[in-house]
Formats: sequence, C-alpha cells, structure tokens
Amino acid sequence: MELKRVVVTGLGAITPIGNTLPATWEGIVNGKSGAGPITQFDAEKFKTRFACEVKDFDPLLIMDRKEVRKCDRYTLLALAAAKEAVADSALDTGKEDLDRIGVIFSAGIGGIKTFEDEVADYDKERGPRFNPFFIPKMISDIAAGQISMLYGFRGPNFATVSACASSTNAISDAFNYIRLGKANAIVTGGAEAAISVAGVGGFNAMNALSTRNDTPQTASRPFSASRDGFVMGEGAACLVLEELEHALARGAKIYCEVVGTGMSADAYHLTASHPDGLGAKMVMKNALEDAGMKPEEVDYINVHGTSTPVGDISEVKAIKDVFGEHAYRLNISSTKSMTGHLLGAAGALEAIACVMAIKEGVVPPTINHAKGDDDPEIDYGLNFTFNKAQKREINVALSNTFGFGGHNASVIVKRFVQ
Repeated sequence: MELKRVVVTGLGAITPIGNTLPATWEGIVNGKSGAGPITQFDAEKFKTRFACEVKDFDPLLIMDRKEVRKCDRYTLLALAAAKEAVADSALDTGKEDLDRIGVIFSAGIGGIKTFEDEVADYDKERGPRFNPFFIPKMISDIAAGQISMLYGFRGPNFATVSACASSTNAISDAFNYIRLGKANAIVTGGAEAAISVAGVGGFNAMNALSTRNDTPQTASRPFSASRDGFVMGEGAACLVLEELEHALARGAKIYCEVVGTGMSADAYHLTASHPDGLGAKMVMKNALEDAGMKPEEVDYINVHGTSTPVGDISEVKAIKDVFGEHAYRLNISSTKSMTGHLLGAAGALEAIACVMAIKEGVVPPTINHAKGDDDPEIDYGLNFTFNKAQKREINVALSNTFGFGGHNASVIVKRFVQ
C-alpha cells in the first residue's frame, strides 16, 4: 500500500503570549515571557503564586452565553484555536465531504476546574446536587467532540491522553489516519486549562513547579544551572493536517509537510524521565526512521525543555547520542521558556513553532539564560539559541514532548517540495 503524503494547511493558537497565532509567533520570536501572578484564584498561600495565563480571553467571541456555560475553560480555548486554524486552512465545509474530515484533539488533564467547582458545591446535608453538564464539561475528549459539532466533521473523532505528550500523540494519530487513506483532513492539537487550586496545588506537592515568585518572568530557564521547576501555562494549539492531493486539488496554502512521528516509553518512573534519556533517544530514532531520514538532515529541534533539574539534562544526553557530531550543528530551543508548560497542549504549540520556523527562517530563542548560570552537566557547545532568535534556513525540524508516566512522542516536519 502506498502511503499518502500529509501537509499542514491551517494553524491556530491561543497562548499566554498571544490570543492568535500571529500574536503568539511574534511573542515567541521576540522572546516575550507570558508569566505573571496568578489571577484565576487566590494563590497567596501556595508555594507557587505565578503562572503563564491566557490574557483577556472572551469566550463570547466564540459562542453565545448559553453554550459557554456548557464548556470548561479548556474546551473554550480549544474552540478558539480550532476556529482560527480551520479559517486559516480555508476548508469550505459546504463543499467538502464531511465524512472524510476528522478531529483528533487532546488534553492531558481536561476539565479540572469544572471538577473542582462541582465537588466544592456538593452539599452533604442535602445530598448530591450536580450540574447536568458536569461530566460533559469535564471529560478530556469533549473538546474533540465540540469541534466536530461546530463544523459537522464526521470523520475519525477522539482524544489522546498521554500527559504532556498528548497533543503530539494526537498529531501522530492524525498523520497516520490520513496517510493510510482513512481521512482527507483532520483537525488536531491540544488544549489545557489547569491553572486552578487543584492543578497548582497538586504540582506543588510534587515539587515540580518553580517557586521563583519574586521574578516570575524569568522563572522558566531551561538548561540553566539555577532552574528550579517548570512554569505552568494554559492555552490551545491547533493544526489542520491534510492529504496532499486533496490540498492541491482545492488550491490550499501549504505550510510544510509532516514526514514522520515517533513514540516510546521510558518504563522507568511515575514522573521523572530516565536519567540517561533512554526513552528520549528511542523516540527520536523512531521518528527519524519513520520519516526515512538521517540525523544529519535535521536543522532544528524544539525540545521538551521544561526547566526541571533532571529532565533538561537527560534530553541533552539523548540529543547528543542520537545526533552525534551533527548535534553541534543543530539549533535547539525551548519555547516553554516563554509560554510556560501547556501540559497536554504543549506538543501542538511546539509543533507549530517548528512549522513557523521553517516558514519564516527563524529559530525561536530559549530565554532567561544568564551569563555564568551554567550547569556542569550540560554541554554548552550545543547551540541552545539562548536569549535571541536566530535567522537560519530550516528545512527539517523535530519537536519532542515527554509526559508523566514515561510517555514520549516526537514529530518531524519538513519544507514542502512538490
């Protein structure tokens, strides 16, 4: 069976540094930090009192007030990104076979704020009294369902849940469904809105979050010696993937081609990556093999790079092992230094950063690295693109995402050549 080629024809994003894709990309290129004090709840007594929140988001721009009340914040963010991506793709739903267009959209956690609110309102004296929309607001698959209902897309429809690797797995599944001929196009990506009492409190209990409350904008500092944990972010990112011939037939704008994906498991620890990066090595090798590429063909890696003490070191080890001497010719960067960690939405946003890097010939920076703040376990002969974006022709880019539970996923995108 001959596999179909898959291209990217639409992009959308709503993030802590911009409520549209153009605004987000401008913020990424300019090294803008989205971090600041938490406004969504009173965090005064928490170890971490800051996060990367989406600012000035008005869900009434997406749907009417009655429908908004039926959605958790994560779903509303998903719909915002999806509407931008579908509009960008110029898919004409009046002319398309909607049975051949699907939605594979992820969340690592889903409607945690809805869960909190409903449980907090439970009255033990009067008995259980829950909102009838409690379950459909909370579940992690509902964003995929809502997007499909918005457009009438009746193709493959489900959610992937693999913690922080969720939306890269969603892209991988979308890619495979299309190249196997099971769909003409799939709207894919991820959304997350876990900046809540339980979300922040839970990650604090694990000592996973930075506690740099006095200087939140510089708290996410991947590959720096003084890094002390990740900064929680929220938002959504969406890509429209499409079978090449279908895209060409309708005259679609093509950003780039998706050429390979990889998956692996650390099989090591609940939350920590393998110290030698074994799962990270395997997932990048799997993605390269799937793409039929040599390591030397990759120009840029958007790393998982969460700013955690163990994770950053293990990913660097993995890159050096997989790419050998070519690792020193790569550009590497962590856009989480600006957006924070969008958890289940992170992979899709970082895949978009790779797509835009190819399109614009610009490598996003890794911000917040100070002179002298070097970790002796990290090889600074590698080009981490510290603090300033770098112009470079990029033909092939790879994005890594690794999740709690040892879930690893990578995707490779390539400049489109017909």
